[in-house]
Amino acid sequence: MALSFFLYLCGMKYSQLSIAELGVSIEISAFSTANGVAEWHAMLHVEPLEDTFLGQYQRICLAEEWLLKAEMLQGAEMVFKRYFLSDSTNQQPLMQEDGSHCTISYIQQPPLDGSKVALWIYLQKGMDVQYLADNVQSTIVEHNGYRHIWTMGLMDNQGDSYQQTQTLLTQYEQVLVSQQANIADNCIRTWFFVRDVDTQYHGLVVARKQYFDYIGLTTDTHYISSTGIGGNPSDPKALVQLGSYAVTGFLPEQQRYLYAPTHLNRTSDYGVTFERGTLMQYGDRNHVFISGTASIDNRGEVVHVGDIRQQTLRMWENVEKLLEEADMTMAHCAQIIVYLRDTADYKLVNQMFAERFPEIPTVITLAPVCRPTWLIEMECIAIAESENPKYRNF
Repeated sequence: MALSFFLYLCGMKYSQLSIAELGVSIEISAFSTANGVAEWHAMLHVEPLEDTFLGQYQRICLAEEWLLKAEMLQGAEMVFKRYFLSDSTNQQPLMQEDGSHCTISYIQQPPLDGSKVALWIYLQKGMDVQYLADNVQSTIVEHNGYRHIWTMGLMDNQGDSYQQTQTLLTQYEQVLVSQQANIADNCIRTWFFVRDVDTQYHGLVVARKQYFDYIGLTTDTHYISSTGIGGNPSDPKALVQLGSYAVTGFLPEQQRYLYAPTHLNRTSDYGVTFERGTLMQYGDRNHVFISGTASIDNRGEVVHVGDIRQQTLRMWENVEKLLEEADMTMAHCAQIIVYLRDTADYKLVNQMFAERFPEIPTVITLAPVCRPTWLIEMECIAIAESENPKYRNF
């Protein structure tokens, strides 16, 4: 196996690992501050090798085991995992031997490198991690008076996408209430995966807006950073799957929303209720959560219809403008997820990302965007050192 040199210094560092005997490659970002919590994001990719799903899954599990024993991750604990699957209904039942206790998301968004499975893992060191913290198996991480609540894989199989979204948001509110929190004050980031997004997304949009109105989230208050994207839950009757991240113990002014008005409009202009990006400020670092972002202008119009290269360039420009509002650049990105509508665009897009962002842990999946004319969308998480003496460290 080969491992690029990894520096244990403050700030963002990247590493790439190749485990030849397993046919697995791992891209890792690491962030830490002096005497502070360390964070890692890892993307695991498996070579297809004309192997069955079970064979690929077993190889990626072995690579995960090796990674967790590696010196650079000594003492780290998993916070959550997301499996990107090519056929969730048939594959997830084969994965029941996963011994992880952290919250896990399984979603059908086929990796476009030809494999049947890819894996994103988020890890931390220096926090108090509580697994299986509630009846939906959230992971709760506590440190310095903050409680970080990660809840993945919520789904329901009754009714249409409108009804299922209402059910999931009601269930999630109950989860947060049990932790002395609520969606309006504490939810930082959501992911909505929608089966047949071209026809089912509208029901989600209407239900979310109505629920947000009910709990007091409006254009005059704020919404929540989010990705609403094509993706199939393992239950064939489930039309929507929800994942989320919430925090308690922070001051309202620690949270700020990102708009980039020269490049993007407010989502509420076309009836959608999410923020383009969210900045969370702590004493020693800042976190930015960029929502699913596509090739759009500040009038809400799709830019470069039919041109995947130009849409990718505009998408990057939009994300960079959002990060700029938080005094960050793409060099602060800890991970990237790319969603493509057409598998035929993978080769070009993969080449573009590899040339411009070769170090950032990235996965490219098949997942149609909510507007048919959008060919590509991306999201990311970015972290930067900061000195905010008004706030407690992360």
